[in-house]
Amino acid sequence: MIDYRRLRVALLGAGAVGSQVARLLIEHADELADRSGAALELAGIAVRDVDAPRDVALPRELLTTDAETLILGSDIVIELMGGIEPARGYLLQALNSGADVVTANKALLATHGAEIFDAADQVGASVYYEAAAAGAIPIIRPLRDSLAGDRVNRIIGIVNGTTNYILDRMDIEGADMAGILADAQRLGYAEADPTADVEGYDAAQKAAILASLAFHTTVPLEAVHREGITGVTRQMMDAARHAGYVIKLVAVCERMVGRGAASDGEAISVRVYPALIRRDHPLASVHGVNNAVFVQAEAAGNLMFYGAGAGGVQTASAVLGDVVSAARRHIAGGAGVGESTRANLPTVDIGQVVTRYQITLEVDDRPGVLARVAGILSDGHVSIATVEQTVQEHTTTEPSAHSAGDAGSARLVIGTHKALEQDLGETVARLAEDDVVERVVSVLRVEGD
Repeated sequence: MIDYRRLRVALLGAGAVGSQVARLLIEHADELADRSGAALELAGIAVRDVDAPRDVALPRELLTTDAETLILGSDIVIELMGGIEPARGYLLQALNSGADVVTANKALLATHGAEIFDAADQVGASVYYEAAAAGAIPIIRPLRDSLAGDRVNRIIGIVNGTTNYILDRMDIEGADMAGILADAQRLGYAEADPTADVEGYDAAQKAAILASLAFHTTVPLEAVHREGITGVTRQMMDAARHAGYVIKLVAVCERMVGRGAASDGEAISVRVYPALIRRDHPLASVHGVNNAVFVQAEAAGNLMFYGAGAGGVQTASAVLGDVVSAARRHIAGGAGVGESTRANLPTVDIGQVVTRYQITLEVDDRPGVLARVAGILSDGHVSIATVEQTVQEHTTTEPSAHSAGDAGSARLVIGTHKALEQDLGETVARLAEDDVVERVVSVLRVEGD
């Protein structure tokens, strides 16, 4: 048997992911030693309550509430606690003690990533976070290492499994969101408070991380435009299906030229919102709680990364890959490799984004209405690509503010050519105020072209 150098590993947190990491470190100790070139000794597991029930039976002697002492005696610190504090303080303490750190904490990296990476650079340590952006999908290393010599122009991804599960079932079953969300909570796909998922906060955090890597620029969370899925209805799903689209919550990270850019003409846009995706696009076939990231690079072309975006065992796989990398670095010696965030590209406001749109309106069913709507769009520099009209009767006993008495109404589904978001927003506002428009039913962006 090879006599490997021994490295002490501290684990902070023993939840769904942490308990699986601990189990695999113990059960696969020999294999991990062969792969990393070091015997990985699980020195302890810091928890809030040593008696709390856990998914995996862990050796009680490894459990401790003294995280600081555990950190100071370890070579590699794995943080799976979640949240901002005390996780931030523990990671800084670990780095300052010379340990490498592994984390899956997307919220922490999206808000304090620059501080953490700077602390690592100061002491020559490394931060590993493959599990922070898309669960088991290997996307961090490809962006940070494999594509470091290429020029990434665009990333579009489904990076939240809960919302994909909800929207996927709405599309397949023609059901409303409320019942499907309740099922997702019962199955453990959604938290009791699903706000972080359905309002897009989780996806925005991951988008900030991916954009920072892809464009070598620190992207603060507040620079990410965020919209959730709570406004998506069964009727919107039906209209999307009829037009050959599916609605997905997507994270879009895009390199832009000439709009709000710096002196070299470049800027970036980072945004999260529900969007229409063509049914023949690879992202349209991402079902259930799976995630996928579609990368468009100048030299490498189109690359697709697909797999489980969550789950204890699946995420543990990504964490342990980082642990092996950290162990190899310790054996090889030398300073850790810092983050490449020196491009300093500015981020542009959502108003400067150019894309296509689908606008659904309820209008009075009388002659001249379509011409009136087309005129408003033209005046706003929004060009019509397609129009579909469906005649319907009012379903309410009282006419709307813009309704022409007891006249019937028509539904217009308008597809646009590419337009500036700012122009589109102003134009939709004018449509909403016009007498012929009863209401703006929905405005959806079209992505993935």
